[in-house]
Amino acid sequence: MGKDVMVALDFPSGEEALRFLDLFQKEERKPYVKVGMELFYSEGPEIVRKIKKRGHSIFLDLKLHDIPNTVKGGMRSLRDLGVDMTNLHASGGIEMMREGMEGLSGEGQGERPLLIAVTQLTSTDQRTLEEELLIREEMKKVVLHYGENAKKAGLDGVVCSPWEAKEIHEKLGKDFLTITPGVRFKGGSVGDQKRVMSPEEAKEAGSDYIVMGRPITKAENPVEAYREAVRQFCDYSEKKLGNRIGGKDE
Repeated sequence: MGKDVMVALDFPSGEEALRFLDLFQKEERKPYVKVGMELFYSEGPEIVRKIKKRGHSIFLDLKLHDIPNTVKGGMRSLRDLGVDMTNLHASGGIEMMREGMEGLSGEGQGERPLLIAVTQLTSTDQRTLEEELLIREEMKKVVLHYGENAKKAGLDGVVCSPWEAKEIHEKLGKDFLTITPGVRFKGGSVGDQKRVMSPEEAKEAGSDYIVMGRPITKAENPVEAYREAVRQFCDYSEKKLGNRIGGKDE
């Protein structure tokens, strides 16, 4: 499983999301995209099918968190969409995660999507953890413990900040995936993120996938911003990135 850059399609409508993806129609490398709550709740499952038809891999980021049986049923409903990855909250506990995996792994359904557990949101800092959530442990310790629970439940990896990726791999293995939001280009706005790194730094930290939204979707030239993220994070040659590696337009 190679490293990749995921582009967060945080748009309020399917029309806007598809118009953004139109920018990449001539790209040899189709971006791996993240479809989150805003887009999925406004457009429903059909937006996933439309994006898949365009040749994009999809991380369906709905963060299920409920009683185990409800999560199992929710995952059973999602498994036929053809997404490549989806997730739930590790804070729901081991049983909930196991039931989610069972719902996603139904017999006769072909290859299942990867299932990833959210540890702590990258908008959460140590103060929030202690004062609002009443978790009196260090952030890295909490994230690692949630990761251990996810591995016990049979999941494929976790969503964490790039600051925790190295330790996750050291303790839980290189094949246990780390998907890391909170990635920004150096010098760019961090927005509502608290624990951030650049794509290059996330690569050095051992992230398997990085998630970038506004630094790409709101860029003056989104295609070039995406290419720059790929250049910094992925092990691809300039040839594979196309002939416009220097930002030249067609």
